[in-house]
Amino acid sequence: MIAREILAIREQFGLDHIDLKCLPAIYHHYPDKIAPSVDRAIVKAKAEGITRIFVGYADCGTGGMLDRVCEKHGVERIAGPHCFSFYVGNEAFSSQWDDDMTSFFMTDFLARHFEAFMVKPLGLDRHPELRDMYFGNYTKMIYMAQTDDPKLSAKAERAAAFLGLTYERRLTGYGDLVPALTSAAAPD
Repeated sequence: MIAREILAIREQFGLDHIDLKCLPAIYHHYPDKIAPSVDRAIVKAKAEGITRIFVGYADCGTGGMLDRVCEKHGVERIAGPHCFSFYVGNEAFSSQWDDDMTSFFMTDFLARHFEAFMVKPLGLDRHPELRDMYFGNYTKMIYMAQTDDPKLSAKAERAAAFLGLTYERRLTGYGDLVPALTSAAAPD
């Protein structure tokens, strides 16, 4: 879900030595798959001779299981409970959480892939009556934009309308992802 952003940061900061390996974004619908898949990816990378590994996942609903995998292998991951938090900045997200706790968050990835990542997997295309069951407790959608792209903003706004939510856009940029990657990529 953050591959495009990592590649953009890599290019912007000349971090060409960063090699990106991705797991399926759909695992965010099944967070129990994240930690074991990261575990296997780390084992494979180490077997290929990669000695410096940084996990580009926040906790993402693993309930601490991802932290245990990282600890087991002696690797770090980006700090935070989820990408929404590190895009805003973990400290800033935490301080405004009380105001935003009834908000559905959207990122550039989700705006770009709303139909394929949200509508179809949740069955909203076949069973629109599920919308209120899934999203009825939200009061608004906050689009946390990593880029200033009018087309993505329009997609996010249409997604909010589809979900029956008021729309708010906040340009966050890459937040804590930048210092996390630049620090992880710094020479020893």
